[in-house]
Amino acid sequence: MPERYVSVRWPDGHTQEIYSPSTVIEDYFHIGQTLPVAEFVAQSRAALTIASDRVRAAYGFPCSRAAASIAAVTENAARFEKGDVTVQGIAA
Repeated sequence: MPERYVSVRWPDGHTQEIYSPSTVIEDYFHIGQTLPVAEFVAQSRAALTIASDRVRAAYGFPCSRAAASIAAVTENAARFEKGDVTVQGIAA
């Protein structure tokens, strides 16, 4: 599968790299995009669930790394009541 890594900056300046096993993540995010934390979490969850489902369709099991990415995004987001997340990069 064509994996992607999305680099984001959280409201406090902390950066995080998010793994996606599929290019579907590019349908949800683009470089320079800024989203409120809650919207970023929702879009990350949607994109990574689709990506994991694509792995399941191809290999018969979901992508554990996509699940770990969802968990990490959710954990980071819990630190913020408001603010924006900025997409800094998307790489193969």
